[in-house]
Amino acid sequence: MASTPQQLAIETPTTLRAPRVASVDIFRGLTMIVMIFVNDLAEVKGLPWWTYHAPGKVDAMTYVDMVFPAFLFILGMAVPLAFEQRLRKNPSQPHLWLHVVMRSLSLLVLGLILANAGAGDPALIHMPPYIWALLALTGAILFWSVYPNNDSRRTLYNVLRYSGLPLMVVMFAIFRRTTKDGSVAWIKTAYPEILGLLAFAYLTTCILYLPTRRWRWAPFAWFVALTAFCALCAAHWVEFPHRAGLYLWPFGNGSDTLISMAGVATSILFIGEQSRRWPTFRSKATYALAFAAIVFIAGYILTPLGISKIRATPTWSLYCVGSSILIFTLLYYLCDVRQKTRWAAFTHAPGSNTLLTYLLPDLWYFILGALGITWFRTHLAWGFPGVIRSIVFTAVIVAIASLLTRSKLRLQL
Repeated sequence: MASTPQQLAIETPTTLRAPRVASVDIFRGLTMIVMIFVNDLAEVKGLPWWTYHAPGKVDAMTYVDMVFPAFLFILGMAVPLAFEQRLRKNPSQPHLWLHVVMRSLSLLVLGLILANAGAGDPALIHMPPYIWALLALTGAILFWSVYPNNDSRRTLYNVLRYSGLPLMVVMFAIFRRTTKDGSVAWIKTAYPEILGLLAFAYLTTCILYLPTRRWRWAPFAWFVALTAFCALCAAHWVEFPHRAGLYLWPFGNGSDTLISMAGVATSILFIGEQSRRWPTFRSKATYALAFAAIVFIAGYILTPLGISKIRATPTWSLYCVGSSILIFTLLYYLCDVRQKTRWAAFTHAPGSNTLLTYLLPDLWYFILGALGITWFRTHLAWGFPGVIRSIVFTAVIVAIASLLTRSKLRLQL
C-alpha cells in the first residue's frame, strides 16, 4: 500500500531534528541560495531594472522583492511543527514562551551585529570596525553552535560555548560610532537588518498563534485581520505604527507578520497534526490553491494602495504570499508525495543549516574589509561578468556551507 502524504512527511529523512518535511527544507534552501545571489548581485551595475529591488516610490515589484517574504513565509510554516515537537518534549507553556522570547532576542542580536558592522569608529573602539564585526560574530558562532554529545570533550565544548557570550557582550559594550553631527553614539537600532526583522515577525506570529493554536481556522482569521490592518496603514487611516517603531510595536504595519501567518496557515493544510483533516494530496492542494487564488484576488483589489516592498504595501505582501503558496504546493507534491529529492541535494546545507549559511557571505565581506581588499568591488562589477561573479560566489558559499555542515558545524538558536 502506498504511503499517505502525511506518512511521507513523517518518514522524510531527518537533518537536525525529526520529523522534518523535505519540501520545507528544500524551499528554505532555495530561498537562501537566491538571497545570497541577489545580495551579491546588488553590487553589480548596468543590469536590467528587474534584477534589483524596485524603487520605493515606484508601484512595482521584482523577483528580488519576493525573496525576503519567502523567508517570512517559511518561518511561519515551521512554527506549528516546531511547537508540536517542543510541547511533546516539555508541555510547559512558560518554557515554550521563554524559548520564543530568547530565540527572538538571539535573532535581533545577530541582526544588530550585522547592521552595525561597518559603522564603528576605529578611534573609539580601538580596532577596525570589521575586526569588531568578526569578533562579535565569532562570539555568536561559539555560543550558538550545536556541539556533539561527547562526554570526554564536554568541558571543552562548555568552555567554547560560554566564552562566546562574554565575547559578544564585550563587543557590544565597547562599540561606539560617530554620528553625522559629530556626536558619539552606541549601537544603531533603527534597522536591525533582515535577521532582526525576522525576529520581530517570529515573535509577533507566535504571540498570535500560540494562544489560539488549537483552532485550525485561527491562522486564517489572523491572516485576514493582519491584511486589513496593513491596508489601513497603507491608506494612512492608522498612523501609530510609523511613530511607535518596532521596539514598541513589533507588528509594524502588519506586513511581515501577515506573510509569516500565511505560512502558518499553509502549514496547517499540509503538515503537522491538524493537517490530518486533509489526508490526501488532492484535498490539501485544493484548499491551498483556493487560498492562493483568494490571496491574489485580494492583492489585486488592494492595488490602489500601491505595490512596493520598500513601503510594505498589502498588495506586495499578498502577491508574495500567493506565489509562496504555489511554490510550496509544487515542492510538496514533488518532494514529499513523489519523493523526488535528489535534484535538490545542493539545497541540503542552506535548508537545514540556514543560519550558518546566511552568515557566511557577511563573514567573507568582513574579512575582505578587515584586510582592506577592494578588488571584488572594483572588478567584475558591471553587466554580464558581474552576474557570472555572483553565480560563482553563491556556488562557493553553498559549497563551504555544505563542507561545514558535513563537518558537524551547525548553528541553532
